[in-house]
Amino acid sequence: MGQGSNRRATIVSLILIPICLIWIYPFLWMISASLKTNAEFFQGTGLIPTTLHWDNYVRAWQNAHIGDYFFNSVIVTVAAVAIATTTAAMIGYVLGRYSFPGKKLLMGLFVATVFIPQGYTVIPIFEIVNRLGLADTLWGVILAEAGGVNVLSILLFAGYFAQLPRELEEAAQMDGAGFLRVFWSIMLPLSKPVIASTVILRFITIWNSFLLPLVLTLSRPGLRTLAVGIYAFRGEYYVDWSGMAAAATISLLPVIIMFILLQRYFVEGISGAVKQ
Repeated sequence: MGQGSNRRATIVSLILIPICLIWIYPFLWMISASLKTNAEFFQGTGLIPTTLHWDNYVRAWQNAHIGDYFFNSVIVTVAAVAIATTTAAMIGYVLGRYSFPGKKLLMGLFVATVFIPQGYTVIPIFEIVNRLGLADTLWGVILAEAGGVNVLSILLFAGYFAQLPRELEEAAQMDGAGFLRVFWSIMLPLSKPVIASTVILRFITIWNSFLLPLVLTLSRPGLRTLAVGIYAFRGEYYVDWSGMAAAATISLLPVIIMFILLQRYFVEGISGAVKQ
């Protein structure tokens, strides 16, 4: 690397470091706030508490039932991500490998759903869940979160499957494999990077979802997810800001762990789709 390249790298680093610090400051402030008292919470924007109040985490986990909400979120997120990823992979496989009348129209309809605000879909989803007899159950929340069209995931799968060689399918079909076996045993294992990308994207979305779980658990507070449960820190006359910050920090840990574990596949999946 020449002297000019080193100079450019230094300049880029000097520009990016302040931007990164500004970007992660809210996250660091939230962690700092989770260790402060409510009185200290509004005393400036400093990141170092005068005393570390770990009891905020104990209060959040025990008194506010964050532990129960946490396990509800785990159940809902794991099940909904599994359903959503499987359906997106199957739709993407058909769109990426087969040509059929109306394919472009179907793709256009999928893309059009991106522009529909979530607020407009809450009432129809609530009505469907209610008619299925799944109101006030975790299964109702799971199906509501897993439903809908995840356009980005479908496009990622469609682009990835489209680039795989036809010889793979033909060889499997010559061995007597049918449609489902070709998809499940041949194609799906080859799409690990896209699966990881979809799992991360859907995990973050479903884990942080607020509106749907709130509406579907209004009469059963015990079934609330973590994002909805944090709202319990807000009372009529008092708000436990430090406890809320501690609960928010707890809720972020699974997302960070998930991203660290799958980040390599996530980058491969996104870059592979962009190449299309």
